[in-house]
Amino acid sequence: QRLQAAVHYTVGCLCEAVEEDKGVQFSKQSIAAISEITFRQCEIFAKDLEMFARHAKRSTINTEDVKLLARRSSSLLKYITQRSEELASSNMEQKEKKKKKSSAAKGEKTPREQEAAVTESEDSNMS
Repeated sequence: QRLQAAVHYTVGCLCEAVEEDKGVQFSKQSIAAISEITFRQCEIFAKDLEMFARHAKRSTINTEDVKLLARRSSSLLKYITQRSEELASSNMEQKEKKKKKSSAAKGEKTPREQEAAVTESEDSNMS
């Protein structure tokens, strides 16, 4: 019930923005209809995502499930794919930073530092 009210409020805000931008008016009935359709579509999306994950024998919905859901809208699929790649690269960077911090705290050398140390020792052995 609260979720449905939140959807209705958000749809109302979006309709107000469109009214200002395009100079059109939305009746309360049309806002209510858009809200109802949006809520029902979200329920369908949620069930589909659960089924995609279950079909893959997983209990967690992941980005591949969302991409599968968006497959009929090429522009949406493209956007979701881009955002997914951005998030993945961001997560990798954060993991690398954590590894560097934890290894620095332990006094360990990072792989690059180890490689540099090996190169230095090889150079000193050659002279």
